[in-house]
Amino acid sequence: MIRSLTAIAQRHLLKITLVIFITIASSCILPTPTWADSSNLGVDHGHLTSCPSSPNCVVSQDADVEHSIDAIAYHTDRDTARATLLKVLTVVPRTEVIEQTDNYIHALSKSRIFKFVDDVEFYFPTDESVIHIRSASRVGQSDLGVNRRRLEQIRLALRDLNI
Repeated sequence: MIRSLTAIAQRHLLKITLVIFITIASSCILPTPTWADSSNLGVDHGHLTSCPSSPNCVVSQDADVEHSIDAIAYHTDRDTARATLLKVLTVVPRTEVIEQTDNYIHALSKSRIFKFVDDVEFYFPTDESVIHIRSASRVGQSDLGVNRRRLEQIRLALRDLNI
């Protein structure tokens, strides 16, 4: 009887050791999602935050060639453009608006498999008929072009809705 209890204890110890090893190994290999520093988001003196040097961000204001994307022009009033953008964001997969004001929208968009979070921002300046845009990954180095493609799809959806 003692042998069988010893064998059972050894199997459980082996399983526990394996779980601990996998947990430690995965924390070293996979990036740990972190919350973005709120000072890196939003509008400051009429401008969205610049992109970091990593290629996983695009912005329509004050960007270098690698990070630059065109703002979205609209041909209606600002309130209609804003309302239409909010409707479009409801159908963008895994995207949730978390903050909105009269001239700013901040949404979070999660990747399908690993649930990495990207911050997607829209700024409506009062003196222009454009929506300045920014999309940036919170973790990692490359986004394989996901942030740029997301914003271009939103641009196309707004164009299809004649804003």
